[in-house]
This record gives sequence, structure tokens and C-alpha cells, in this order.
Amino acid sequence: MKRRTFLLAGSALLVLSACSRKPETGPVPIRWDQETCARCGMAISDRHYAAEVRGGPEADRTRVWKFDDIGCALLWLDEQPWKADPRVEIWVADHRTGDWLDARKAWYVTGQHSPMGFGLGAQSEPAPGALDFAKARLHVYAVERREHRHRGHAPMEH
Repeated sequence: MKRRTFLLAGSALLVLSACSRKPETGPVPIRWDQETCARCGMAISDRHYAAEVRGGPEADRTRVWKFDDIGCALLWLDEQPWKADPRVEIWVADHRTGDWLDARKAWYVTGQHSPMGFGLGAQSEPAPGALDFAKARLHVYAVERREHRHRGHAPMEH
């Protein structure tokens, strides 16, 4: 009887530890209106423009940073020494559905009312005038230089 109890307890412990493990890849849930942007400190409230970066230095590769706007995510990532690591993941919310998309594969429409004014909305398919990831990055840097200089963030040189 003791052996059976021990085996059941051991099995339960294994199941619980497997369930409590954090995923090592992909986006994670955001606690809306409770978590703040890693760059600007604003509450992350709009499910249609949020972004996440997963990666980091050697000892902390699976850490996730959360952002209120893809612009904040890209500018923040550009300041990290590990930004070029190919294992870094960038996730962005679809501006129509809130579903997570791989930011490098997404298309970006301009003219959106995004939280930090970068004006980009991500979607999974191309649209007339939509920007690919490389052009979206350039758009973010241009907006940062033109519009956000007064917010205390240094303009990016690219």
C-alpha cells in the first residue's frame, strides 16, 4: 500500500511539474492593463497592437519582454547586445483579430492608431501598400526621429 501511494504521489508530482513549466518558445499571454511596456512603461491595454520579444543573453534565452506597440519592441530590441541572435523571436498581435503573428513574417499596414503612434498594424497577408518587416523597421525609425524625439528617447541612426 505504501508503495502504491508513493508511486501515485510521484506521478502526480511529475504531471504538476510538467504543467507548470513555462514554454521555451512562442508568445505568452499578457495580463491586459496590468503589465507594462518594457520600453516606455505604459500599461499594455490594446490587444491589437501588442508585441513580445523572446530571447536574451546566454543564461536567459527564453525570457519574454512585452510591449504596447511594435515600434517600442523594435527600438528596445535594437539596444540589446543579443539583438542579432537568430534565436530571438519577435511576436506581434494582428491588428484585426489580436492573434499572435511572427513579426518577421507579418505585413504591416500604415495609418493605424497604435498606442505609441508608430501607426503600424500587423496582419498575416499582404495588402496594397503594406510593408514587409524590413520596411516596417525603417518606418519605426523614421517615426522615432520625426515624432518621438521630445519623449526622451534618442533617435535611431539607420
